[in-house]
Amino acid sequence: MSNKKIIVANWKMNPTTLREAKSIFSGIKKQVLNLRNIEIVICPPAVYLGEIKKLLSGKKISLGAQNCFEEEKGAWTGKISPEMLKTSGAKFVILGHSENRKEGEDNETINQKIKLALKNDLNVIVCVGEKERDKEGGHFVYIKEQILDALLNIRKNYLKNILIAYEPVWAIGKDATDDITKKQLQEVVVFIKKVLVEKYNIKDFKDVKILYGGSVNYKNIEELVSTDANGYLVGRDSLNVDKFGKLLQIVNEI
Repeated sequence: MSNKKIIVANWKMNPTTLREAKSIFSGIKKQVLNLRNIEIVICPPAVYLGEIKKLLSGKKISLGAQNCFEEEKGAWTGKISPEMLKTSGAKFVILGHSENRKEGEDNETINQKIKLALKNDLNVIVCVGEKERDKEGGHFVYIKEQILDALLNIRKNYLKNILIAYEPVWAIGKDATDDITKKQLQEVVVFIKKVLVEKYNIKDFKDVKILYGGSVNYKNIEELVSTDANGYLVGRDSLNVDKFGKLLQIVNEI
């Protein structure tokens, strides 16, 4: 991974057809032709990866997956292994997303997934974040626990392939109770970097990549990009070529 800002598009369970997926991807490709200062990762539904891989050209866009299973193969109906994702064209995988945690995924399972994904040479985007902010700072303890549990027994040499995506649940989606402020985001980014620096006994932050995901869009990105976050996890707006293009342009210029 480079030192450029990293923009990850999480399409979630959208769009409903391969034709739409190809159209959105082709539109994004046109939007990034003259952008030099950002790295883009598109994470479509896994069923589209193989076909979208055929549309890739150049190095400006990489593909990612939205999740994987914690076992390599076997009698696991409906599950997808990291190796399958890599074969389909993925270079990244999002793990520990709040929507999966809500369905019961715990830190131990996320840790198993991370280990297997790294073993299969995938870059891992590990999502962490609190459900609500604690005025006494208890959310920092919660975030630290999520990180340390997720990265349990994962060696320092893998850090270059790990990105931590901070996604406070209270700031996500149409039901968000509030918007994060630049100050709040900066505090958490610095905190997460310190947790990783201490865990891996490294001297500085250069090998630590922190993304922010919480209703990121072209209207609020200019404020968010002024923090020390290394990139952003974008949901809804990444499905709209024009809105996503505006967001990419703003980040590229700043």
